[in-house]
Amino acid sequence: MEEKLMNGEKPYDRFLKAGPAALTDTELLAIIIRTGHKGKDALSLAREVLQKAGAYGIAGLYHLSLDDLIQIKGIGEVKAVKLKCIAELSNRIAKSKRGEKIVFHSPGDAALYYMEQMRHLEREQCLLACLDGSMGLLQEHCISIGTVNASLISSREVFKTAIQAKAVNLMLLHNHPSGSIEPSSADEEMTKKLFQASMIMDIPLIDHLIIGDNCYYSFRENGKLQ
Repeated sequence: MEEKLMNGEKPYDRFLKAGPAALTDTELLAIIIRTGHKGKDALSLAREVLQKAGAYGIAGLYHLSLDDLIQIKGIGEVKAVKLKCIAELSNRIAKSKRGEKIVFHSPGDAALYYMEQMRHLEREQCLLACLDGSMGLLQEHCISIGTVNASLISSREVFKTAIQAKAVNLMLLHNHPSGSIEPSSADEEMTKKLFQASMIMDIPLIDHLIIGDNCYYSFRENGKLQ
């Protein structure tokens, strides 16, 4: 079934006529979805996707899982995968705009770089950013998914990864799905443990950032990492 607007013009035709910037989020998604399902056109399916995303709007594609999308009648696995790929492409494009070499001049730079990637995650995820001497990003590695707990994170694996990446400095980042950025006792314990180990290994942990909903907490900025 074709996705038509009130005036009979299709999103695809509007794209060719006025360009992508002229289209609404619903219309853009309708072009990606392409076809409808049993009485529902692609625009209707696109509206349901945005409703499922809730207050996050189009950014909620990051928040929705494949299962969430497939629960919408008319969104099968293929369409769900396409939508998730769009979200990931958006994230990678945003990162690429920062240039070939990513340099974190401040905790705010790092928070901005990772914000869209991490603030919509439904589970806690802890990333290790391996940095060079000028705070340039060499590599990033996910070291934990689920509740962040010092007992579940191996210092040995962290520093094995850091050495392999030839890191000079390290930064930890993890998200709080609640949106709150207040550090927990587990966050404090993990940070202390890895900071002490980093001093011994001579690959300093320069900061630990907690990513919330468009906000962040820096252990260094708050005087907890000296």
